[in-house]
Amino acid sequence: MKEPFALSSDTKAWAQQEAERLMQEISGVVAIVVATVDGFDVASAMRKGDANRVAAMASSIFAISAVVSQEAHLGRSRSVTIDTEEGFTVVHSVYRPDADLVVSVIAGQDAILGQVAYQVTQFARALAAA
Repeated sequence: MKEPFALSSDTKAWAQQEAERLMQEISGVVAIVVATVDGFDVASAMRKGDANRVAAMASSIFAISAVVSQEAHLGRSRSVTIDTEEGFTVVHSVYRPDADLVVSVIAGQDAILGQVAYQVTQFARALAAA
């Protein structure tokens, strides 16, 4: 496993700016957390909640999805969507040479799943290349 904080300060700052920008641009989003796969918060923008708790939960969700993908011989896990009565969460993996990350976006029921999924995928791709 890679070190939890191997990311450069420039990458962390960029991730923070992007999380804040997406929070403003995507209607209905209440939290965006970028975390290491072992549950450390790297960058976050939140209207409510605790970034450290979301990072830890995203790490667990990622771990479960990785095992399911591996056991089913489906390749590396990319994303998981959790649909609830009052909204949804999208957890997207980011594979980088210096650190594997997860991006977790929590949205209310007024958010559009397709828009959130598209934006988090674009963010994850950019973060993988940053």
